[in-house]
Amino acid sequence: MRPRRSRPRLLQAMLDAFSLPDLRRRILLTVGILIIFRFVAHVPLPGVDREALQLLFERNAMLGMLDMFSGGAMRNFSIAAMGVFPYITSSIIMMLLVPVIPQLQAISREGEAGRRKINLITHWLTVPLAAIQGYGQLILLQREGVVGTSALLPTVAIVISLIAGTLFCVWLGELITEYGIGNGISMIIFAGIVAGLPQMIGRGFLARENFSGLAMYTFIAIATIAIIVIFTEAHRRIPVQYARSVFRGGRMLRQSGSSHIPLRVNTAGMIPLIFAMSVVIFPSIVASYFANPTGVEPNLANHIMNLFNPMAALPLGLFYWGFFFLLVIGFAFFWTIIVFQQQDLPGTLQRQGGFIPGIRPGRQTSDYLNNVIKRITWGGALFLAAVALMPFMAREVTNVQVIQLSSMGLLIMVGVALDTMKQLEAQLVMRRYEGFIK
Repeated sequence: MRPRRSRPRLLQAMLDAFSLPDLRRRILLTVGILIIFRFVAHVPLPGVDREALQLLFERNAMLGMLDMFSGGAMRNFSIAAMGVFPYITSSIIMMLLVPVIPQLQAISREGEAGRRKINLITHWLTVPLAAIQGYGQLILLQREGVVGTSALLPTVAIVISLIAGTLFCVWLGELITEYGIGNGISMIIFAGIVAGLPQMIGRGFLARENFSGLAMYTFIAIATIAIIVIFTEAHRRIPVQYARSVFRGGRMLRQSGSSHIPLRVNTAGMIPLIFAMSVVIFPSIVASYFANPTGVEPNLANHIMNLFNPMAALPLGLFYWGFFFLLVIGFAFFWTIIVFQQQDLPGTLQRQGGFIPGIRPGRQTSDYLNNVIKRITWGGALFLAAVALMPFMAREVTNVQVIQLSSMGLLIMVGVALDTMKQLEAQLVMRRYEGFIK
């Protein structure tokens, strides 16, 4: 009798997941919600000139970041044009305010109830942020001739529709988090990025030029994804010993155990890229309101727009990408320190009776962990900065202008895929342990 050929691990995991009714329901629910989101992303707002909108996106490459977070909905200027970006901004603001404001810090220490209060405040903060961002986008499109009307009633209706679209996308994401598989907000962004890949690849092959450059561009993209996977999973293990006293049989006994603290090399994730991108596009957006139109002698605002243009050729493009590179490194250290301080690992170890071998509890443990996290953050910061420069380097090396990969898009896709696979594997391991899968 011939032995049965073993299936690949990922394929076998998917087959096992679909063989379980509850996991199958979670997966199908996630896919269904993502399909609903894609339908909403194509519901247009009234009064939009489609041709003018496409020309605007071809001229202004910086709109691509906002389009990425909207899942491609901004390119259509649909009711979901802002996607979940206002909610992400609100979440980042709350993470920065919690350690600073004593009232919020006290709420965050209330356990699950405190987490729900912080989440509620984050949702309420999303509404004014969505209104401001929606109105800003509308004014920009009106100046570019994409939206013809500027009357009060249509403007209010469009802004309210944009706010409603954002809250609806956030609600869909939370449904995925609660009843589906993976982090819902990340899955919404992931779905938008993946949905735009076939069109982008199709544009590259339909251009029918520089096929050797397209092959090199593909190789650079695959190599970048491999590096992202390595650094996303990379961490340093700090050994920890636990000792506690147990009263048993009328005697006090000491029990001990060992574990480790995994300190990630890239603790900050993609947040430094978001911060850095927001800073480098801000001067160009402000200057666009004061720049002279095409055909008129350029003024200072036009020069600022050219200076902060990611599509600028060498040597002008070196300023934008060099500034971006330094900002990513700076924000990587800034965000890592904030996250590390909020975790309070030295205090947690002391409360649980743990200690690092050879390091005294308290101040010495705190200094040791701070030194370790600073050293490994250099690797994570340089990795993020290199990934941030990937689109520029790929364009200059291959001379491919039609396809424009986003460094944040690749980070999001790889991170969400890895996180979803881990959650699915955890669900399968739990059910195998309980005897559902033989």
